[in-house]
Amino acid sequence: MFGAIKIAMVMTVIATAGMGFLYVKKLQSDLETARENVAKMEVAVQISEASIATLQADAIRSAELNANLQRDLQTAEKYGDELRATLQKHNLTALAQRKPGLIEDRMQNATNSLWNDLRGVTDPNGVQQPETGTADSNSN
Repeated sequence: MFGAIKIAMVMTVIATAGMGFLYVKKLQSDLETARENVAKMEVAVQISEASIATLQADAIRSAELNANLQRDLQTAEKYGDELRATLQKHNLTALAQRKPGLIEDRMQNATNSLWNDLRGVTDPNGVQQPETGTADSNSN
């Protein structure tokens, strides 16, 4: 009976040691998984920081472009105001009735110039030479 108790105690110690060994192996496996997860998280953090830096740079660039556009808009509005003031100052209808040839020539030249500019902007081969025929670009 005394021998059976010794065997039971030895078996208990072996079983406890075996359980302890398995527990340590499980802890080591969990620790390795945690290390892999930390490495993945570090990569994710680096990618996130790079994305944030890119977004911040894009926001700064957008703000600069917006400021440039705002400046250009103010310049265009100022020019429009000056042009309206000039047109209000001159009565083109009365001038056209008094000197129709003067106004007609100037208006036709300005129209031709605008058409040539439009042709130059839209033609992929460059500016086209005006076609021969009438100088009036509005005629059919």
